[in-house]
Amino acid sequence: MTRKITIVGLGAADLEQMPLGVYRLLKESNTVWLRTKEHPVVSVLQSEGVHFESFDDVYERHDRFEDVYDEIVEQLIEKSAVEPILYAVPGHPMAAEKTVQLLLERKRTGEVDVVIAGGHSFLDALFASIEIDPADGFQLLDGTALHRDHIHIFGHVIIAQVYDSFVASDVKLTLMEKYPDEHEVTIVTAAGSENEVQKTVPLYELDHAVSLNNLTSVYVPPIKKEEDTYREFSVVRSIIARLRDPDGGCPWDLKQTHSSLKKYLIEETYELFETIDEEDDDAMVGELGDVLLQVLLHAQIGEDEGMFTIEDVIQSISSKMVRRHPHVFGDASAETIDDVKANWQAIKAEEKGNIQERWLDGISKGLPALISAYEIQKKAAKAGFDWDSAAGAIEKVKEEWAEFLAETEAGDASRMNEEFGDLLFSLINVARFYDIHPEESLTSVNSKFRRRFEFIEDRVIESGRPYSAYTLDELDSLWNEAKKEERRT
Repeated sequence: MTRKITIVGLGAADLEQMPLGVYRLLKESNTVWLRTKEHPVVSVLQSEGVHFESFDDVYERHDRFEDVYDEIVEQLIEKSAVEPILYAVPGHPMAAEKTVQLLLERKRTGEVDVVIAGGHSFLDALFASIEIDPADGFQLLDGTALHRDHIHIFGHVIIAQVYDSFVASDVKLTLMEKYPDEHEVTIVTAAGSENEVQKTVPLYELDHAVSLNNLTSVYVPPIKKEEDTYREFSVVRSIIARLRDPDGGCPWDLKQTHSSLKKYLIEETYELFETIDEEDDDAMVGELGDVLLQVLLHAQIGEDEGMFTIEDVIQSISSKMVRRHPHVFGDASAETIDDVKANWQAIKAEEKGNIQERWLDGISKGLPALISAYEIQKKAAKAGFDWDSAAGAIEKVKEEWAEFLAETEAGDASRMNEEFGDLLFSLINVARFYDIHPEESLTSVNSKFRRRFEFIEDRVIESGRPYSAYTLDELDSLWNEAKKEERRT
């Protein structure tokens, strides 16, 4: 016998909203299986002799809605092996009903025959209640599976299945990632019935404004204030496009090229480093924005020239991250960081056709000199060209220092420059042995020097004397005072 499940919708509220064909199916059935008996028409139909069985007990057994829906579907398919099943859900079967979607997936695999026999959608009554035209564009989202990235703030948003305060709380927190806390939303229960309840509240009050049940939906109107849209990626992209618009854009932005912007990307990156070192989260937000601005400008130039768009940039990095993390997005295994690195390198080599690379090919020639030296030495070490221990690297530093001193006495500027470079390269090698990143180390020292020198400068300004009036010993004394002040704080 072919397994068969017929699905009907109980409508949004009253029996009066129910289509006649659905009413007849319910009346003629020996048993109707309900996703939930918490619906106004159930008691009325029971009084007319319709026998119901519900899956309300399944909700009690699980903490996640996904598990609830999976078990309901499994039970329905199991029961359909014995006899055809009539399954009833609130509203319309094809509107915000996850169990129905799961059953239709099983239909496509041939496990069960599923027939959608109709119902009255809550949307018709809801549109009338909140007085919006769906032709303006709207989203219908499931409150039990709401995701921030699915929400379009520029259109009407209707969130169904806001059963209780727990779901409402999750919905509120998700919406607050996209909308201002004060943004007004409308809670509608039993739309179109004599028991309809409608209340408009600020978003932050969504989960404690009214009683909620399985007939409750939340309407979120579009954002109107321009400043409230600034969190949207599409908005910042349109701002950059406007700046580069030949008709009324900014002359400075229009003049920029990929080459002319290089220095700004470097500057903004180092300013970001400073906020990271200072652990200043608020400043980091601004500096990350400045770095993103550079990315968007390059992407807009690419689009203006017909070469690439920001979508190409996003697609490139998204596909690379998925491809190179098969232990996260696939079936590969990587238990340790070393495993991850090995996978990464193997996949990278495969992408390049397993062509034998030279050891230093992967190091960008545009890196700052300190970082470049550090990366070159790491690659050389992987090839086996390295000291056995830090002691050998330290002896090399001593050797290079002696050679540099000798050149200072000889007075050959060219040789001094070369030997000083050798000395720096050797010091960086020592740093690598002790897991010290030379760029970070020098940056830290630069910051320390700035703090102490600014302390000296403040004392000099407070004294009213010019720098020239201070001896080196006096300035050195202020330097030592700055060091003591740092230790105190």
